[in-house]
Amino acid sequence: MIASALCIVVGTALIQVPAQRFTLRWQHTVEKILWEEDYVVAGEWLYLSGARVQGSGAGMEPPPDAVKVGTAWHYRPPQRWHREVRLARSAFGSDYALCVDGDCRPLAAWAPVPLAPTALSACGAPGRAAR
Repeated sequence: MIASALCIVVGTALIQVPAQRFTLRWQHTVEKILWEEDYVVAGEWLYLSGARVQGSGAGMEPPPDAVKVGTAWHYRPPQRWHREVRLARSAFGSDYALCVDGDCRPLAAWAPVPLAPTALSACGAPGRAAR
């Protein structure tokens, strides 16, 4: 059995992180509200199993079916299957955090390369062979 892995592509760098599940966290650059998305690496796909947002404002309202649990609105986004998740990273906001097996670190700690737009995908996805 081949272990699941998440591929992080930043520019020409490809970093593989052994993971079957992971959480992506980020803070809205203006409202400073925490968002989280939970993913499962499923073959050549990333499956978005759920999401949470800690508040609302500036065009970021929780969807109508969201349920408030503690301090966050929990919901299941309608688009759940992704070949790739693209992240627009810049020095003007906080970096995304990647959590794998309870180990949460800034994305730059997982992929120590210059800050640039980043793509996440399953390592088994077409075009994502190990380098």
